[in-house]
Amino acid sequence: QVQLVESGGGLVQAGGSLRLSCAASGRTFSPYYMGWFRQAPGKEREFVTAISWNSGGTYAGTSAKGRFTISKDNAKNTVSLQMNSLKPEDTAVYYCAARLRDYYSSSERGYDYWGQGTQVTVSS
Repeated sequence: QVQLVESGGGLVQAGGSLRLSCAASGRTFSPYYMGWFRQAPGKEREFVTAISWNSGGTYAGTSAKGRFTISKDNAKNTVSLQMNSLKPEDTAVYYCAARLRDYYSSSERGYDYWGQGTQVTVSS
């Protein structure tokens, strides 16, 4: 079993930055991809960005392009999300997820383990 724990959420003013982290623990952790998703109140969960655990290749959803950067530390089993130029519409619960299959997916159904989420609130 794999446990994912997010941290780093909080309240920030528009234009500010936050850095989210996700720490993995449990059985030998060897995902193919790690992803970040978010869910705003009343909306479906949305893909933000993902990273290949082996190659480091990254994939960005529409909301992430130009503002958010995903990174990883294989030795520490952590993945981070640096969010810059935040907007009120970025307000959501942000989830870290791990995918155990060896081909890329941006669908939430394609991820096998999830964290509990961390709240990000951007004030105008």
